[in-house]
Amino acid sequence: MDSLEIKGGAPLHGEVEISGAKNAVLPILAATLLTRETCVLRRVPDLADVKTMCQILESLGAKTKIEGDTVTVRAEKVRDFVDYDLVRKMRGSLCVLGQLLARLKKATVSLPGGCLIGTRPVDLHRKAMEALGAKVNIENGYIIAKARKLVGGEMFLGGRAGPTVLGTANAMMAATLAEGITVIEHAACEPEVVDLGKFLNSIGAQIQGLGSPTLTITGVKELGGAEHEVIPDRIEAATYAIAGVATKGEVTLKGARPEHMKAVIEKLRESGVKVEQSKGKLTFKRGRGLHSVHITTLPHPGFPTDVQAQMMAFMTQTPGISIITERIFESRFTHVQELERLGAEISIEGPSAIVHGVQNLSGAELMASDLRASAALVIAGMVAKGTTRINRIYHLDRGYERMDAKLKKLGGKVRRVK
Repeated sequence: MDSLEIKGGAPLHGEVEISGAKNAVLPILAATLLTRETCVLRRVPDLADVKTMCQILESLGAKTKIEGDTVTVRAEKVRDFVDYDLVRKMRGSLCVLGQLLARLKKATVSLPGGCLIGTRPVDLHRKAMEALGAKVNIENGYIIAKARKLVGGEMFLGGRAGPTVLGTANAMMAATLAEGITVIEHAACEPEVVDLGKFLNSIGAQIQGLGSPTLTITGVKELGGAEHEVIPDRIEAATYAIAGVATKGEVTLKGARPEHMKAVIEKLRESGVKVEQSKGKLTFKRGRGLHSVHITTLPHPGFPTDVQAQMMAFMTQTPGISIITERIFESRFTHVQELERLGAEISIEGPSAIVHGVQNLSGAELMASDLRASAALVIAGMVAKGTTRINRIYHLDRGYERMDAKLKKLGGKVRRVK
């Protein structure tokens, strides 16, 4: 199992290419099961989760081919059973439920199990499938869905913490082949959901309202093939921007879309960061002084929960007190204890973390607990004096394409240790 060794104190400078979005490419890969025709996806990041999704597609009967950042999928014949051994590796694998049900009128998909960052129930997925006419049961750890046919209906997908992103994706995909019109109220508005919708429309679906809380989907009899380029990863972009300013450097993001990062850009500016935009590039650097900020994570277009941990690492370097409130996942502060090992001063009160800015952090051995927590520890390690060693970085490989190589290119003193 690999670790990451970081010698802190080196400011990051230079340009970094932003990869395709993990949270967009996974449901789009799953959506290729809706058609018998060939689909070609471009700007696909080299991630462990992408490889897992391709394994799931192949286990269902699809043929996949990876060439660089291009993935070709042809699902001429499809099976209806997804085993636990594959699903347990990745929560996003649940998004094969909708299209298997739409195409085969039956699906048996293993429940993905627990999640360290908080409960992620499947009740809204079940509600969506039942609104389309399916009978859904949970037996022996599997979701079993069956329908004589799927018929368009109306559904409300608001959950405890707002709309469900994966549930919206599942409902969209199932509704593309349902008879009649489906209306999804309180749908997720994330850019990754919009990108999925654009892919579905490119293969023949009829989806209106992308990017809004109301989606209207007119079912079609069959879908075809298409080529599609995945949007850039706004979470990866935010991570490198924060790493740059946290280390007193200057980082330029190549290919990032500022319209997808409005909340992050606004909070960085509020904290004293200068943001410049020109010719498809975004540059982030410190201003004359830093300021503490208050952040509350919310569904898009609010501040993304997937950037909360990275921002917390940065807030340890700002004078004063910052308050970060997590409204999406109830257990997404697992990085706090590890940041404290570096010398951070953070206290938890209910859903909020109170961060006191400190003069210095010092290197230590750390344990990564999840994907975004891992990124926060990397940022903190690059700020800290001395050497920091982060164990269990397989989490990073799930969501960041060659992070150690990109950081080295920016001047970071980072080494992957076997």
